[in-house]
Amino acid sequence: MRSHQFRETLTIEEASRRWEEAVKRGGDIRLPEAMIPVEQACGRVTARPVFAGVSSPHYHAAAMDGIAVAAATTYGALETQPRELRLEEEAVFVNTGDPIPEHFDSVIKIEDVRQLDEETVEIYAPVAPWNYVRIVGENVVATEMIVSQGQRLRPVDVGAILSAGVTEISVRQKPKAIIIPTGSEVIEPGEPLQPGSVIEFNSRVVGSMLEELGATFDRHSILPDTYDGIRDTIMKCSDECDLVIVLAGASGTGSRDFVPSVLNELGEVIAHGVAYRPGKPVLLGIVNGRPVINLPGYPVSAITNFDLFVKPLICWMLGCPLPQPQRLKAKLTRKVTSPMGLEDFVHVRLGRVGDEYVASPGRSGASAIVAMSQTDGMFRIPALSEGVMENEEVQVELLREQIEIDNTVLIVGSHDMSLDLLANVLRGRGSDIRISSSHVGSYSGLAALGRGECHASGTHLLDTETGEYNLRFVRELVPNQSVTLVTVSYREQGLMVAPGNPKGIQSIADLAREELRYMNRQRGAGTRILLDYELKKVNIPPRQVVGYNREVYTHLAAASAVASNAADAALGIRAAATAMHLDFIPVAQERYELAVLTEILTEPRTQEVLEVINSEEFKESLAAMGGYDVAETGEQRVA
Repeated sequence: MRSHQFRETLTIEEASRRWEEAVKRGGDIRLPEAMIPVEQACGRVTARPVFAGVSSPHYHAAAMDGIAVAAATTYGALETQPRELRLEEEAVFVNTGDPIPEHFDSVIKIEDVRQLDEETVEIYAPVAPWNYVRIVGENVVATEMIVSQGQRLRPVDVGAILSAGVTEISVRQKPKAIIIPTGSEVIEPGEPLQPGSVIEFNSRVVGSMLEELGATFDRHSILPDTYDGIRDTIMKCSDECDLVIVLAGASGTGSRDFVPSVLNELGEVIAHGVAYRPGKPVLLGIVNGRPVINLPGYPVSAITNFDLFVKPLICWMLGCPLPQPQRLKAKLTRKVTSPMGLEDFVHVRLGRVGDEYVASPGRSGASAIVAMSQTDGMFRIPALSEGVMENEEVQVELLREQIEIDNTVLIVGSHDMSLDLLANVLRGRGSDIRISSSHVGSYSGLAALGRGECHASGTHLLDTETGEYNLRFVRELVPNQSVTLVTVSYREQGLMVAPGNPKGIQSIADLAREELRYMNRQRGAGTRILLDYELKKVNIPPRQVVGYNREVYTHLAAASAVASNAADAALGIRAAATAMHLDFIPVAQERYELAVLTEILTEPRTQEVLEVINSEEFKESLAAMGGYDVAETGEQRVA
């Protein structure tokens, strides 16, 4: 017999560190890309960001059953003085989703229409342009990023991508594992049981966990406990896959535990034995340049070690964040003792009693697979603790349905395409941080920051009295709190007009022309405040601008309105005009910043976001989009 005792027993942190260093020794271990149909992409991880190929809807569509009309023909209609419209010439019946005929720009719902005869209908009130019309790009605008790289696609993501005219995307190839169950006493499910025989189900559990993570696997036939057989099989399999998982025989202390000696002969042993229970006898190694993980034969130990060492490996290969467990605080219903020197994983059942969660310890043991399947969460007892007392509060990691999303940075405020870029660069670095941005305008965003509803707010509010950006508004809307403003960029704002500028628009002053249709931003948006400021400079009242009260919530939506001929001009950033192939007439350069509560600047997730903003990768990518000056990107000032 060849035996290989534990070389040293490591802490979880040290074993994990050595494991990551070993598998990443050669550099980026992300697997190659593969182009696949979007219809087959659910559950796959994107290798590149996905941008909308077309706007959705790609035509102006009726949002109601009714009649399509030109809004101008409805003016003057009253309930006491109905207006008659000639069918085909002045009105056309449409159903929800139908294209709006050329020269028409509104829909009157069928309930508000009376048909007098086959040629005439009657209406009782005027309508504004684009009433009950879904304009081009209402759902998504062409060139808008739908998902970033490193994102695992959900069914709704597949629908969003297809709706935007994209039929193929680039995803990471699935990691391929070979699972090798070992043990002369192990039998297949369904085979006759004999004393001493053990039903082999660990490979099925591990295989399912691999598939859940987005990997594929082949299951080797059960391998008897022979040194030569185990050695030859591991050597052969390491040539055929991305990782090898060997089940059982990990401790090296039994008479038939050959795997540690085999790995020591064939390659490099990274870690053998980790100081926690259940799961101490885990073995991590490298053979033929491939990771080899030897999981213990006891199922709970195997599952625990899979989560600690296999799950991160798969995520590194896919270039996606490691799924983080959800946690909640709960009171323990009874005392749990623990041996000194080992970190203890205790599985519990959870319930909510009044306003508190309570945790009841389940049946323990490395082989208690059925008990584990019935538990709801797990908490850890530190290695230097002897246990946890009854009614003591513990932090529980949830093993069932996720309740809320961790690792999300909420940015509420002004829209800018740099936020999509920030999210993409973070994911490209393998970060588990997710940027979630809501576009409500600078003013509303700062108000949300003041109420504690977000982590940061994108803002570019111009103080028309001083010419300074953001400072006065931060002090007004986030009172009694220290706020740090982080410069994202100086960006160009200007008038976005159709290619070739067919209407001959030269400046803000042209917006007073009666024939020009304008698309505005929502109240509280910094772009709208800039427009008001520029209109005042040339003595044009807002009411004189046709379309001043038509609102969209993003620069791309404003650009789309111009590109689809729903408007002749809109104020927006150069990057949006470039993305929609529009001409651009510069108006101003403004400072776009993230307002962040100073007290959270030192938090890890905030620091990681700031690190990306200051990175050359982010700055170069932002500058390449056009219209962004990154000379002061990353600079901070206290409001």
